[in-house]
Amino acid sequence: MNKKVIFQDLGLKDYKDTWDYQEELFKAIVDTKIKNRREEAGLETQNYLLFVEHPHVYTLGKSGSFDNLLLNEEQLKEKGATFYKINRGGDITYHGPGQFVGYPILDLENFFTDIHKYLRLLEEAIILTLEEYDLKATRSEGETGVWLDVGTPFARKICAMGVRASRWVTMHGFALNVNADLGYFDNIIPCGIRGKGVTSMNVELGVDKVDMLEVQQKFLKHFNTLFEVEA
Repeated sequence: MNKKVIFQDLGLKDYKDTWDYQEELFKAIVDTKIKNRREEAGLETQNYLLFVEHPHVYTLGKSGSFDNLLLNEEQLKEKGATFYKINRGGDITYHGPGQFVGYPILDLENFFTDIHKYLRLLEEAIILTLEEYDLKATRSEGETGVWLDVGTPFARKICAMGVRASRWVTMHGFALNVNADLGYFDNIIPCGIRGKGVTSMNVELGVDKVDMLEVQQKFLKHFNTLFEVEA
């Protein structure tokens, strides 16, 4: 059982290139597991955690509706944005500069075999990170992700989440709005949920910019603790 996680900060990287890279790592882990089961090879599977920012892009999950994208192809070009239908769960979301995106590509058999627990721990790592900035974030019942002021008319999402898992190997992940341009969310019905807003850390803290590297480091600390990652 390998509880070490290889961490990679990809910086600002095209969505499709990052998706392809995720698929490459995902396939290598799955292939190793298949080889182990067929040949009793006893090979160790790797775990990865990718941090990245993307140029403006909208992605639609397997269960999502194209109706939740409020732009046509020409309008997407005008916004300098791209669009992809992808193989994660969830509906539509936006990624762009100023957003902290994390993609854990883990063999959960190295940790625990429970997708529900996996999602809750990812949410908890975000909640604990925001707590360090005196932002009280919570879950919203029946809705994956992390929210502020749940149960009030001012409920707003600060972190979206959508994952894929096969043979207990995960990919895709979360997107925390740190210094995101929230105007891009006006072009979609975020996660297919009407009547709830979207926010960003810099807006909530009333500052121009939050230190992205600091946020990433705080998250990494909580992720490593919650998942009992070995150094």
